[in-house]
Amino acid sequence: MVSGGKGFVLWFTGLSGAGKTTLTQALVPVLCERGVPIEVLDGDEVRLHLSKGLGFSREDRDTNILRIGFVANLLARNGVNVISAAISPYRSTRDAVRAMVEASGATFIEVHAAATLAECESRDVKGLYSEARAGRRPGFTGIDDPYEPPLEPELTLPTGAESLEASLERVVAYLEAEGLLRTLEPAR
Repeated sequence: MVSGGKGFVLWFTGLSGAGKTTLTQALVPVLCERGVPIEVLDGDEVRLHLSKGLGFSREDRDTNILRIGFVANLLARNGVNVISAAISPYRSTRDAVRAMVEASGATFIEVHAAATLAECESRDVKGLYSEARAGRRPGFTGIDDPYEPPLEPELTLPTGAESLEASLERVVAYLEAEGLLRTLEPAR
């Protein structure tokens, strides 16, 4: 927890299949073991419960991300640490969420899950890229709608090139270095 009783927002962004949810699922138990309470706002779950009815136009995508950001900010400014795992394709919308969180005194950490489009397509467990390539899913991020990578994220994880464990270690090391996670004493 940051000073003043504020939480942090760890914002994973990247293409569908880049590893955002996988990283989140691996990180949560590590944080819990270290005594860091955490809430997760997963893009797919938020679309189902908080943003039901929104489509995939730019306006609807922005609305969805701003809703996630609003909830993340409410939690963080009240001392709850948050992980968001959402594609969040547009830089200006992510920047707006960052500004909202930082204005409340909480810490915003942008983490780019930087797998290439080819790597994401090769992991296409939901068949979304195949549907987009076949024209059955118009406006799909990375195919016929842009993904704007962060210009200066706090962390860039080459999730197609490095192991999950290596990416996880880098996130934990960053949180420790920033004083957001207690450093473990080495085993004797």
